[in-house]
Amino acid sequence: MSGVLLSIPSPPTGVYHVGPLTIHMYGLMLLLAIAAAIWLTGRRWVRWGGDWDLVYRVAIWGVIFGIIGARVYHLITSWNQDSAIHAHWYGPFAVWSGGLGIWGAIPFGVAAGAWVVRRSGNSVRLFMDAVAPGLLLAQGIGRWGNYWNQELYGKHTTLPWALEIHGKGAANLYHPTFLYEFIWDLLAVGALLWIDRRFTLRRPALFSLYVAFYTAFRTYEETLRIDPSNHFLGQRINFWVSLVVFVCSVAFFVWWQFLHTPSEEKPPVQKARPIPKGPTMAVPRGRVRQRG
Repeated sequence: MSGVLLSIPSPPTGVYHVGPLTIHMYGLMLLLAIAAAIWLTGRRWVRWGGDWDLVYRVAIWGVIFGIIGARVYHLITSWNQDSAIHAHWYGPFAVWSGGLGIWGAIPFGVAAGAWVVRRSGNSVRLFMDAVAPGLLLAQGIGRWGNYWNQELYGKHTTLPWALEIHGKGAANLYHPTFLYEFIWDLLAVGALLWIDRRFTLRRPALFSLYVAFYTAFRTYEETLRIDPSNHFLGQRINFWVSLVVFVCSVAFFVWWQFLHTPSEEKPPVQKARPIPKGPTMAVPRGRVRQRG
């Protein structure tokens, strides 16, 4: 009984009805995550001399393509493991039921955002570093959607902060991996903001650190999770994906920040504008007085 009293209770449902409205808590957490990312990114971008309009445009296209990429990745890697995909004809599109892979969301979302920034004439590298802490903050908040859906938890545990999952019988206490990742992400956001203020970085070095911080913990988290997944060499597929991305991001940061010698960008040559000449005044001959 003591273990239950000390455990984290799960919500009885993730769907609430308010009059004619149906609120999916998973979707609500995603909206809060997006709002937090826009807020933090906007404050940083405006402080660097940018404007809010670009942040909003990047957010719109980044979110649209991010969700598409996240769902596509989940469908590819979990087609035979996620029963919700096959529960209804609209199962492959039911993102409110969960099933969004961050490994598809970030590449698709960043690509769309970079396209918008490039078309605006701003620096893509600078914007990537502006958005990096906001993305990590959004990922941490978004993990609470897994709490409401009672999904993606870890192995059985008797720790005081164990997560209680309904319908699992006596052994219903598990590692709250959503909470672990939320706390780690918040700490990493603070670290990114401190590093950006304390050190001079070659853009987009901060973005590579964001990826490294996230994947460092995600690699460990994958060893705790027990939700259905394909395996390779005894480990979950996402374990290997996270590990490879971690190594690549660290290698890029070291190379870009310390080993790479960027070519000096010459400022555009400013051609002097010709001074317009006004009409010349003709002096009639014979009317100029000579002074003796």
